[in-house]
Amino acid sequence: MISAIRMNFVWTVYAHQNYVLSHGGFSYGGGERRADYGAREQHELALHHALHSAEETPNAGMDDTTGFMTDLPLLKTMKGRDGLGGTGSCAPNDVFCSVPGRLSLLSSTSKYKVTVAEVQRRLSPPECLNASLLGGVLRRAKSKNGGRLLREKLEKIGLNLPAGRRKAANVTLLTSLVEAEAVHLARDFGYVCETEFPARALAEYLARQYAEHDSRRRRDLLQATKQVIKELMDLLNQDRSPLCNTRPPHLLEPAIQRHLTHFSLISHGFGGPAIVAALTAIQNFLNESLKHLDKLYPQSGMVSSSMDKTKMDPDIKK
Repeated sequence: MISAIRMNFVWTVYAHQNYVLSHGGFSYGGGERRADYGAREQHELALHHALHSAEETPNAGMDDTTGFMTDLPLLKTMKGRDGLGGTGSCAPNDVFCSVPGRLSLLSSTSKYKVTVAEVQRRLSPPECLNASLLGGVLRRAKSKNGGRLLREKLEKIGLNLPAGRRKAANVTLLTSLVEAEAVHLARDFGYVCETEFPARALAEYLARQYAEHDSRRRRDLLQATKQVIKELMDLLNQDRSPLCNTRPPHLLEPAIQRHLTHFSLISHGFGGPAIVAALTAIQNFLNESLKHLDKLYPQSGMVSSSMDKTKMDPDIKK
């Protein structure tokens, strides 16, 4: 079972977007960050270390399990661990199984723990996986009675998977990923966006087509775009969709959180962080564009000093 403290790292990184940008972007231990990537908090948790712990460290479960799955269908009265209603209990954060990663190279195959709560999410809307698809996700070998054996195992922990049910959502490549691997993929995608996206080169290239008399309007457009993107990122940073074995209290109104949760369930935790990572790359491009315009066409008479300019746009460094 995943350690409570270490899995808290994974949620903290996801829920508070420390692995994308809690006002700035990813933080990785042992690596250099690009100097042109906005202001960041130096004490942000590194998703790399958090996810590494989630993959490999077995231990006690999470304390915050109250009502974890009460709003999802398919859950029956929890039975004992022997399936006979004994004194044991099956908590949502109990480990159902461990599966090898699908995206790892053969020389560095990772195993990811799948909790009871995650299995229930896969059986519930919006995916509603059937026995065949769930068996594929959990990397269970095909056999004559494979579906029946899987249903019996689910029955023992209080989950009902009817025979012959139809899946509700279209199958994508993301369907094959468990949540821990999807988060791992989002972490790596964010890292590549931060370290390799050519924000400065693109900004300088596009700036060639603008003459000096267009520079003021160009600045206004860039600033307006930055503001809109910031509003969207601030909203996404408040997403509190269930992930792995945590379900933190919501910050957003139910009407909007419901849609974010749907997106998270369909992408298994990959979607939100990936979009924020992409938006971060766009913000970096906008910042570089503004800096390049200031270099080409200084704003004489518009900003009295570099200190005033910093106050107008704190994301732009000297």
